[in-house]
Amino acid sequence: MPAVPNNSLILLTGASGFLAAHVGQQLLQRGYRVRGTVRSSEKGEYLKDLYKKDGLTEFEYVIVEDVEQEGAFDKAVVGVDGIAHTASPFHFRVEDPYTDLINPAVKGTTGILHSALLEPKVQRVVITSSFASVVNPYDPVYTFTEKDWNEFSPKQVEEKGKEVDPSQAYRASKTLAEKAAWKFLEEHTKDGKAPFDLATVNPPLIFGPVIHQISSASSLNTSVAAFYAYLTGNKKDEDAVNPAGSYVDVRDVARIHIDALATPEASNERFLVSTSAFSFQQLLDVLSKPEYSDLLKSSFPKFVGGKPGTPAPKQNVIDASKAKKTFGWAPIPLEKIVDDMTKSLAERQKEW
Repeated sequence: MPAVPNNSLILLTGASGFLAAHVGQQLLQRGYRVRGTVRSSEKGEYLKDLYKKDGLTEFEYVIVEDVEQEGAFDKAVVGVDGIAHTASPFHFRVEDPYTDLINPAVKGTTGILHSALLEPKVQRVVITSSFASVVNPYDPVYTFTEKDWNEFSPKQVEEKGKEVDPSQAYRASKTLAEKAAWKFLEEHTKDGKAPFDLATVNPPLIFGPVIHQISSASSLNTSVAAFYAYLTGNKKDEDAVNPAGSYVDVRDVARIHIDALATPEASNERFLVSTSAFSFQQLLDVLSKPEYSDLLKSSFPKFVGGKPGTPAPKQNVIDASKAKKTFGWAPIPLEKIVDDMTKSLAERQKEW
């Protein structure tokens, strides 16, 4: 199917999330009309006001309280040309891996695809997956590509049940949800013709400025919350030098979602979106520069600087060359990510 041109109506699920708020903003900036799904009118009105400040008015919202409910998105998909599905739980508060993470992720994903079948205008669905659906334990260092799948985490859930490590439960949820999406497309492809195109975006830890509605620091998304813990003195110096995986800016991930809707070559492809492997020390070192002294004293007097200058340890890396080549993408530099994220957190914490 052809890509989805601007001025089309895009359904954005989970529109009030950290990443989704940026996706919505960039969709509007690029000339799309956006219909977001949110859990409450308060969240919907927040987004309308947020976008309106920049003169972006082609946003509407519908309330979907429970993404696991059958037919949850049926009304939301009416008249849309494309879908960006970002709604999926990301947390480590796990009592039951299926109830808390896996079922919402899988049912939410297959649910939006079932609903998409009801709207013949839908040309492409872009799903926020994760590097979690790719990663496997490797030693020594391994380079991951879109050909890799996480086989380890689902097995951990099967073997350990409620005793499974919460991080493995989360990784399993993302793996099983993405596999369910590709299986769905395969099952609904008849005589070589699919009802719509599919693309997935697979980022690692996502950092960057916070623009979505949050009422307290406890509401921060997991990645930014980890960084905020260093700003507020809730982490130890020695923690900063530990391997932390890979990172990417939220605005880059949002951009790739839209490029995946708009680019013909993105049809039925996975895209790893990552900048580089890191430890939190690299982020903290940016803030060690003299120009941040006043900001830290006024907003984050308990800032933990770690052990400045300690290089990132060797660890597995992500090959994001496919996304860079397909979309002409050049990642936002670390210095800008840290600068914008820190300043946005300084502003937002005044509201808490």
